[in-house]
Amino acid sequence: MTLLHRIEDAMRDAMKARDSRRTQTLRMAMSAAHNRRIELQRDLSDEEVTEVLARQVKQRRESIEAFRAGGREERAAEEEAEAGILTEFLPEQLSEEDVAALVRDAIEATSATSPADLGRVMGRVAPQIKGRADGRAGVPCR
Repeated sequence: MTLLHRIEDAMRDAMKARDSRRTQTLRMAMSAAHNRRIELQRDLSDEEVTEVLARQVKQRRESIEAFRAGGREERAAEEEAEAGILTEFLPEQLSEEDVAALVRDAIEATSATSPADLGRVMGRVAPQIKGRADGRAGVPCR
């Protein structure tokens, strides 16, 4: 069963359970995937659907920060709930330690010695963590 079908099934179950927040959140995710499919003019792979979901989660996390900065805790809580629903369909997230280990391995493999080598290290790490870690997270690698 594809990821898109899993989301559709979960949306139907939410509709039957009359869970409006879950239904609305999954419906928005389905719509974003549909728009991406139109943009690419082909069906999406599970990896591409994961990218769409990750982008949706990222948008919600940015909204959470903005709402909290503006003192709108109620809206931030709503966005957190939506992010939680979408996260259920993403691959298991890597821990900070796992990401640090991947970065150390990449530094060793590329023989990186200075910040000028960052591009080579990131080129090696990025595909390994795609959709499984927040690219903005700072990782201590000492």
